[in-house]
Amino acid sequence: MTDAAPIWISEAEVVSMMDMGEAIEALEKGLAAEAEGNAQNMIKTHVAWGKASNLHAMGAVFAKAGYVGTKTWAHTPEGAAPVLVLYNSASGALKAVIEAYALGQLRTGAASGVATRWLAGPNAAELAIIGTGRHALAQVGAVAAVRPIKRVRIFGPSQPHRELFALRVQNEFDLEVLAARSVAEAIEGASVITVVTRATEPVVSARMIARGAHINAVGAIVRTSAEINGDVLARCDRVITDSVPSAQRLARELIDYFGPEERDWGPVQSLAQLLSNRASRRVGEDITLFKSLGVGISDLALGIALYERARRLDLGRRLPEQKRVAPRLRKS
Repeated sequence: MTDAAPIWISEAEVVSMMDMGEAIEALEKGLAAEAEGNAQNMIKTHVAWGKASNLHAMGAVFAKAGYVGTKTWAHTPEGAAPVLVLYNSASGALKAVIEAYALGQLRTGAASGVATRWLAGPNAAELAIIGTGRHALAQVGAVAAVRPIKRVRIFGPSQPHRELFALRVQNEFDLEVLAARSVAEAIEGASVITVVTRATEPVVSARMIARGAHINAVGAIVRTSAEINGDVLARCDRVITDSVPSAQRLARELIDYFGPEERDWGPVQSLAQLLSNRASRRVGEDITLFKSLGVGISDLALGIALYERARRLDLGRRLPEQKRVAPRLRKS
């Protein structure tokens, strides 16, 4: 059987086909495939240049389902234009190119949503969110999708930005919102804490955090960044990450606390292991922490669901057929 013609799926089509709740469900299916040995991550890689620019690449294989793919983007101070490329894992044929800006926000939010579903208290009603950047609103949506959140407390270093973000949260989710004056004020008593910043030094310490809280640490995804102080990790009953090998390379907070040797990372588990063991929050636990870095399985789990939905709905723009042409080897 020949592959269908490859398609280009636009941002607008991604948004029309998937909301946050559906993204969380798609990700849980992808994590189940990983736990069963039917999906495998490509270790995330990146190279930096200038003061704040990074080229990123990550990918995954869902061989049993017939897919393999990569997501890549160049993050610069002027922005980014990520794309996810899907191939047939058997033939190598191109299946789709998916614009992945909205997909990335859904995927990053969905990872926190899955972790919060399994690790936060069942009646968690107070969310603190530290950071007001492009991923912050999706993080609120992810936690609100899995817990009965009643109030959101927000802190960002810019007062105009946090007040504008508070208004956006209120309008989008119809929740009680407080723009806090400090990190500590936002976090005090919160049952779920999401940190999504570009901090280069830790901004959250253990003394700020109430017993029984769950933390999603989302923003620090390269070795030059850090959000969580080591004393937070000292209080953690469980530390979960989306990929332990990626964390051992990129998660400075965890590297500083657990050290460089793999043998010392026994307490750290992957999100797929958490789901496989069905190890939801236990009575009496203090802090639980999910360290999010972003992995290919997450992107592909959503990308595959979007591609299959696009085929059913006849969405996506057909791409021209790829034809091999021999290179010109003689010098002109």
